[in-house]
Amino acid sequence: QVQLVESGGGLVQPGGSLKLSCVVSGFNLDQYVIGWFRQAPGKEREGVACVSSNYRTYYAKSVEGRFTISRDNANNIVYLQMNSLKPEDAANYYCAAAENYFALRYSEYPYWGQGTQVTVSS
Repeated sequence: QVQLVESGGGLVQPGGSLKLSCVVSGFNLDQYVIGWFRQAPGKEREGVACVSSNYRTYYAKSVEGRFTISRDNANNIVYLQMNSLKPEDAANYYCAAAENYFALRYSEYPYWGQGTQVTVSS
């Protein structure tokens, strides 16, 4: 059974940092692209970053230079390091898995976690 579980969300002040984790099980992580997405209340889900099986990365313009996605295939974990957080980064963050798709269209990802909430506020 494919399962993705996010953790690491919380409350942080503007300018602060958080590191999200996505633990995957039920499939071979090294065969999948893993993406991070976010959704704020009343807004559409948007792609944040993704990492391919051979460690290529791709970022949304809104987070490029501030967020870093990485993967640890040996331990079945994908991370999202978020620095210089802004109030507009606040959202529920999801990780998702896809085969043979390296981009940030959320409809192309069939497997999803339940999300972890990130709040950016002073």
